[in-house]
Amino acid sequence: MLTPKTTLSGQLDGAWWPRSRDLAAELPVLVAALAEPWGRITRVTVNPTRWPVIPHKVLAAGHTLHVGWFTEQDPDKLILLSYTVGRWDLLVVPPQTAPAAAARLMAAAAVPGSVLTARALIAAEAVIGRRPDLRNREDAWESEGGARVSDIGSLARLPVGPLSAGAWW
Repeated sequence: MLTPKTTLSGQLDGAWWPRSRDLAAELPVLVAALAEPWGRITRVTVNPTRWPVIPHKVLAAGHTLHVGWFTEQDPDKLILLSYTVGRWDLLVVPPQTAPAAAARLMAAAAVPGSVLTARALIAAEAVIGRRPDLRNREDAWESEGGARVSDIGSLARLPVGPLSAGAWW
């Protein structure tokens, strides 16, 4: 999910839910999907904490994508850079995240003008995911005719936009 261009800027510009922790496999899909709306993405930065192997260069969308890593960068954030459009900071939803939790994280990362960091969103989701009373409230709502996110959670893995191997919102 991406934050609309016409809104206030916040800490994050959206979220990305990769299928794995393999940057060499995941980045080309993301970059190809974003090439049309954002232009040519030339650089990506990550924190090495969450990525076991960080290639220096990756072939993506017909060009070389330079990958940098910085320990100072939020471990749960990926930064994309483009000469034509600028910079985007995306929350990286961990690949093993349950669909309902991923949907909540992606929606929260796309809130216009939000001051919450990637790390704060991941920490908040960890707390929410462990609270059975919140799940019980969803069950009560379901009995009143609503639908739990977990019931439609399989939709969260469907790509929004042109992606076929990962999800970005």
